Amino acid sequence: MFTVVESRRLYRHVAEQMRSLIERGEFAVGEKLPAERDLAEMLSVSRPTVREALIVLEVEGFVQIRMGSGVYVLRRAAPVALFQPEDVEGPFELLRARAVVECAIAEEAARVARPDHIAVLDENLARMAASLHDRPAALALDRAFHVAVAGIIANATLNRFVGEIHDLRLTAYFERLASHFENPETWREAMEEHRAVRDAIAAGDAQGARKAMRIHLDKSQSRLSESFGEEPADSIKPAGQQKLAGG
Repeated sequence: MFTVVESRRLYRHVAEQMRSLIERGEFAVGEKLPAERDLAEMLSVSRPTVREALIVLEVEGFVQIRMGSGVYVLRRAAPVALFQPEDVEGPFELLRARAVVECAIAEEAARVARPDHIAVLDENLARMAASLHDRPAALALDRAFHVAVAGIIANATLNRFVGEIHDLRLTAYFERLASHFENPETWREAMEEHRAVRDAIAAGDAQGARKAMRIHLDKSQSRLSESFGEEPADSIKPAGQQKLAGG
């Protein structure tokens, strides 16, 4: 039924293969797909890669993800334009990129931050504390915090990189993904992680700032994994530890 997918092809090729099987009737409407663990073994890819592929299929209307129950094949009322995965990196790939760049940014920011920079971060945290139940506002403030940290070192290229990588969360793919795992509590956790980054930068603790940003990105990835009911023993490696191969 399945053929092994080369790891370098990532989640878009897994989605293509599962989409083809559904269109051929290998999985009937209403049928539950194999468990994420089983799909990963069948395809010889990581569970994050399978998870990303399932979100593609949900955006396209082929499946419905029912948290705590499974993934079910849907009857599509009419053909729709297929999601173009080539245009968007998967969330785990983005988190790995952020782990490389934003940790270094936080480290350098701690070395050069002025009181006015810290004031900007403080204002952001105060506004986010009042916006935990307003996802669009929380999302915008999350982006603004990371851009503000990058802004401390006054490098336009890094500012643009951080802003653009956060803007990828405004796509239909990421909106659907967010519907499964973002809530006021996850935003509160992210805010407190931001606060730890702020405190290290304010203290001029370069290594502490790097570590705080790494912890934040690792926890972001853990929250994304936990949202799909992954057992603790099988949780994926955090952004700072995961190898690039395998999705």
